[in-house]
Amino acid sequence: MAKAGKKYQEACKLIEAGKFYTPAEAMDLVKKTATAKFDETIELHVRLGVDPKYPDQQVRGAIVLPNGTGKSKRVLVFAKGEKVKEAEAAGADFVGSDEIVQKIQGGWLDFDVAVATPDMMGTVGRLGKILGPRGLMPNPKLGTVTMDLQKAISEVKAGKVEYRTDKAGNVHVSIGKASFDAEKLQQNFQALIDTLIRVKPAAAKGQYIRSITVASTMGPGVPVQLG
Repeated sequence: MAKAGKKYQEACKLIEAGKFYTPAEAMDLVKKTATAKFDETIELHVRLGVDPKYPDQQVRGAIVLPNGTGKSKRVLVFAKGEKVKEAEAAGADFVGSDEIVQKIQGGWLDFDVAVATPDMMGTVGRLGKILGPRGLMPNPKLGTVTMDLQKAISEVKAGKVEYRTDKAGNVHVSIGKASFDAEKLQQNFQALIDTLIRVKPAAAKGQYIRSITVASTMGPGVPVQLG
């Protein structure tokens, strides 16, 4: 097993064993543990009391964070006709239809989010095996299959993030960068927690939110108090 680096070990010393921190304390602390030379991403990890193998216990959706993520996302739009001009005017990085499909089939994946108009989904469906496993498939539940391209693109550019449970019932989402003010990180943190609580599946039994941790890209996890 690889030995943890000196910076990581020093960062671990800042976290008191067995202690759970308030959200405000956790945001201050996670910034202190981000000691890499680059602007580390701050991630929120939430363990939920759900069993994702059952469709009625899956948790998935999207939210526009109050202060964005600190990352500029490249948006691809599948559209044709007048919708091409609308997408371009709204700030889409790439717009097209069949030629884009062929490009992706050839291995091109230089985008972060894909949006499509409903009439394009028959064409986009051919990319299911490529985009699906990467979480890039347009989805009406996430607002990425829509005729309102202006809204969809502006939300992505403003800091829209997707959340979904993995096989173990955990949710992992970026809530900003280490360069963010602690207050802005806390606002993003709270917006996401409030959303997860609001979308609690009716079928979920027992304690819903089991644990909350925040961590920087290269730093240790900081446990956050529940409730």
